[in-house]
Amino acid sequence: MIARALVLAAGLGRRFGGGKLLATLHGRPLLAHTLDPVQEAIRAGLLAGGEVVIAEGDADAERLVLDAGLVPVPNPAPMDGLAASVRLGFAAMAVLPPAEAGAAVICLGDQPAIRPSTIAALVVAWREGRGRLVRARYTARPDEPGHPTLLDRALWPLAERLSGDTGLQPLLADSPDLLVLDVPGDNPDVDTPDDLLTLEDASR
Repeated sequence: MIARALVLAAGLGRRFGGGKLLATLHGRPLLAHTLDPVQEAIRAGLLAGGEVVIAEGDADAERLVLDAGLVPVPNPAPMDGLAASVRLGFAAMAVLPPAEAGAAVICLGDQPAIRPSTIAALVVAWREGRGRLVRARYTARPDEPGHPTLLDRALWPLAERLSGDTGLQPLLADSPDLLVLDVPGDNPDVDTPDDLLTLEDASR
């Protein structure tokens, strides 16, 4: 059973003032930090590869994705919100045979603290048949939905129900397929420049 990564990185970053995913964290673009654990999971055999949804025409983001050995998926209308990126990502994966893409591990491009161990926990739970929809929940934020989230291929058509910037939450709420895995630590979003500074300061 093979899973692939789906990284959503086409957001306009309005609250950040634009250019969020290429903003510098520890001397490297924010998106590069999110792609690191994906690459590590691929090297460990947990993922077969991955697609990264970026805004169409974003040459800098495309270069980062290609340098990471992943597949850029252009989003021609990032203003349509997260749901459109989810659908584009699933469509790109759906052309692959199930043997190469039996599930998608969805990561958000503005969450640079994702751990490879969290990706591993989701994939292992899916391979063991414990859930077709597996979500991380962080001990630092037990009342908030967490990412990454894994969706079995059989559930990808449900993304057609999504709209706007709500992301996966409508699919997760009250789903009988949902397995929530408690994992240590935190995985905060970077929404504003202050969020980025907080992450930078926390590691000093």
